[in-house]
Amino acid sequence: MTRRQCTGEYKIKPIKKQVRALLGYPYPARIPREVFVEQWVGISTDEFHRAKDADVKYMRNRHPLIDLGWSRTDCVRYLSSLNLADTPKSSCLGCPFHGNSQWRHIRDTSPAEWADVVAFDAAIRQGNARANASGNPLLGEAFLHRSRVPLADAPIDHVTAAEWAAMQQELGDDEDPATLEEGVTDGCSPWACRGDADALTRDDFGLAT
Repeated sequence: MTRRQCTGEYKIKPIKKQVRALLGYPYPARIPREVFVEQWVGISTDEFHRAKDADVKYMRNRHPLIDLGWSRTDCVRYLSSLNLADTPKSSCLGCPFHGNSQWRHIRDTSPAEWADVVAFDAAIRQGNARANASGNPLLGEAFLHRSRVPLADAPIDHVTAAEWAAMQQELGDDEDPATLEEGVTDGCSPWACRGDADALTRDDFGLAT
């Protein structure tokens, strides 16, 4: 497993920076205790364990879907009522947690994005000087696909039994957590990412994290 700083670098830090700007207290200005924003985070009841308080006092998290008692299925049903049933899961384009069906979707619907992720996969092969979770160089090579072969050659057209079973599920059935073909079932947001967001507990935009 390599270092997973994408959540902190590209989600949490920019959000905090923008919140400070909206409040009128850019880093490193001290924010008065009575000044804060209320942030609504879209975590459903399926992932209630991911609902957390903010780690800074100038942000207070609320979880409206949990307050409503809405599951992911409820959200899909609501989107369907608005003719938005094809709303995709959110995720980064080159996320290594993609399943085969997600890779196929990128390849088959967006050639430019597919070329981008193939190039990105090739570029990360050697990692960098602090590539792994302990901050040391890689002992091997890095790949986006779990088969550990270049993405352009990865067996993404292989439909496993788990993927086939997932495609047969009716609306309202629970997802199989082991369904790797569909990618991780957990949501992907700054506050509910599969990556380790807990590393960013300091409001230190001027310092390395």
